[in-house]
Amino acid sequence: MLSRGRGGGSRGRGSLRCCPVGGAVAGAQTLPRLSGYAQAQAQAQARPGMSAPRGEAEVPPAGICGGPAAPAPASPAGMEATPLAASLKAAAGGGGLFRWLRGRCLGRSAAVDPARDTFRAMTGLYSSIQPADSVYLSTRTHGAVFNLEYSPDGSVLTVACEQTEVLLFDPISSKHIKTLSEAHEDCVNNIRFLDNRLFATCSDDTTIALWDLRKLNTKVCTLHGHTSWVKNIEYDTNTRLLVTSGFDGNVIIWDTNRCTEDGCPHKKFFHTRFLMRMRLTPDCSKMLISTSSGYLLILHDLDLNKSLEVGSYPILRARRTTSSSDTTSTSSSGPRAVGSPCHQNDSGPLSEKHMSRSSQREGGSPRNSLEVLTPEVPGERDRGNCITSLQLHPKGWATLLRCSSNTDDQEWTCVYEFQEGAPVRPVSPRCSLRLTHCIEEANVGRGYIKELCFSPDGRMISSPHGYGIRLLGFDTQCSELVDCLPKEAGPLQEIRSLYSHNDVVLTTKFSPTHCQIASGCLSGRVSLYQPKF
Repeated sequence: MLSRGRGGGSRGRGSLRCCPVGGAVAGAQTLPRLSGYAQAQAQAQARPGMSAPRGEAEVPPAGICGGPAAPAPASPAGMEATPLAASLKAAAGGGGLFRWLRGRCLGRSAAVDPARDTFRAMTGLYSSIQPADSVYLSTRTHGAVFNLEYSPDGSVLTVACEQTEVLLFDPISSKHIKTLSEAHEDCVNNIRFLDNRLFATCSDDTTIALWDLRKLNTKVCTLHGHTSWVKNIEYDTNTRLLVTSGFDGNVIIWDTNRCTEDGCPHKKFFHTRFLMRMRLTPDCSKMLISTSSGYLLILHDLDLNKSLEVGSYPILRARRTTSSSDTTSTSSSGPRAVGSPCHQNDSGPLSEKHMSRSSQREGGSPRNSLEVLTPEVPGERDRGNCITSLQLHPKGWATLLRCSSNTDDQEWTCVYEFQEGAPVRPVSPRCSLRLTHCIEEANVGRGYIKELCFSPDGRMISSPHGYGIRLLGFDTQCSELVDCLPKEAGPLQEIRSLYSHNDVVLTTKFSPTHCQIASGCLSGRVSLYQPKF
């Protein structure tokens, strides 16, 4: 059941870095003596069309293709001093040259991504945090905490409160900076930083406010356009477009390039019934929208400059199951166009007459093509569910959902991997999401949304769990998602549980720059967790 619950508590970037293989091998020219097979393969990669010598291709060395072991080469003096040399030495010894090249193409070698080792160390620190390490911020008189947001440089922590206020803290010293006592006329639901000084807030008073950290006495401007509670804010840093969504079912685009004291030019971009949350992928190529009716909508090849009137978007794909008559009737319209979802009716986010427009499109995927999914949720196969919280992996690899049953007796945290490419059979619907990990949550605080989040490197999840939070990983070593993808959905692993609140935790957030986690609860307390040295 849906309940008012006040504000955000009511029910209601990155891409893979690829480098040319030739460039990777060029960096390996300082390798000490590799075996003949490895040298030939490196030359073949550097010069297309060149093959390995005949006599050596049949007996590869150990660590590359499983052949007999080759003696470890001696490194020139001083070579071990650089991360690149260490990576090359590992490749020549036991790691395998091809494995090293693949890791470099994926942006995982020490020479390509030195920060990777930094985040690995930070993950070790997170797992060592104790509940006694928490620091409490004085927010008890401001109502429930619905949202927490750090500035991009980690120097400011903002708190969205139930009683119309926004609090600002220094997360390093835990000192209070400022209280925006009348930020809105109703509870504040979400905060989003546009850069290190500008941030936006939204509220149940149907407005969005822009603020400048250098002048907090007054708002930069107030944006009017929604007709119901505004629940979340996204921002496209490339086009400087602000994107908001609310319980009126509207997604609205605001052009901050032409912002004045009276507001910003805006347009309605999308509309659907039962809208709960809206997110943009880090590269702004997709928009995901969750609904209280259990649907997940994905707009592919996103173009925010193009308004989408009702029925104007092409429906390329369908939910998990389709009837045979649906798939047969649409197979002639192209390999990527599929039939309407079975049991679809006017109570869903889209109607049948809008679905039929997909059969009018031919060729490749157009901009803003819409996919309608009902994500698989453990234990909810025969019952409806509500997608209450929606987050995206910082590298755009996956989406994170918090789902609850319509009867409020179960709650799950689920991770879905994005799948690209055409469907296996032209007549079968293409599903862009695949359930990879999940875990059942404590079913407390019914009627309130629990906002979870990824860590900055995407290897950990912080999830509200009763009167505290749980740190979850894809495996016990907190590996990258792409390194531990199971063939079938597996459980998320609990790394650490931190319980320090006296009420239900509603929101949690990782610091983007420091080893710190913030959590806020229903009674208004904010806790900061960080290791003590």
